[in-house]
Amino acid sequence: MKLLVGLTGGIGSGKSTVSRLFAKLGARIVDTDQISHQLTQTNGAAIPAIRATFSAEFIDGQGALDRAKMRERVFADPDAKHRLQDILHPLILAQAKAEATAASEAPYTVVVVPLLFESTRYRDWLQPVIVVDCPEDQQIERTMQRSQLDAAAVRAIMAQQIDRQQRLQLADEIIRNDGDLDSLRAQVIKLHESLINR
Repeated sequence: MKLLVGLTGGIGSGKSTVSRLFAKLGARIVDTDQISHQLTQTNGAAIPAIRATFSAEFIDGQGALDRAKMRERVFADPDAKHRLQDILHPLILAQAKAEATAASEAPYTVVVVPLLFESTRYRDWLQPVIVVDCPEDQQIERTMQRSQLDAAAVRAIMAQQIDRQQRLQLADEIIRNDGDLDSLRAQVIKLHESLINR
């Protein structure tokens, strides 16, 4: 069995950049955010259950999840958030496991899970777990640039995630993303070599 590595970090920490660097070195990447998007796009596997649970007003004209409307709903209503998670999380996990265990020439697989520590579903089969870390003000700045969210909205998302110190304590490996791309690439290369030799 080839190594199944978890990759996580807070919003705006740089998980996507790090996973692309691992991919360039030959790792297979399984991204649970991408799987979630596939499940909730037009004719996605989660759409019938979302429509049945939340009504058609949360499905857009193309038959995909209306993300903005659902984001408002789950931030305002914790119960709605749990119902959405009950639909999506088992589907995401099943798809991630199928992709991560399919035959591959890659030396190891990196499974990107933004809420890896918040969900107990991933800890038993992803080891080691790598945390991408940067200061919180950088997380806010990057997310605002990328998502057109204001600082208060980014802070609200961060407040629903495990805090930075806890995340660092739970990490098996840490990649610091508070410098330039060359520094980030050097850390990924070093970790890649160590993963290949495990």
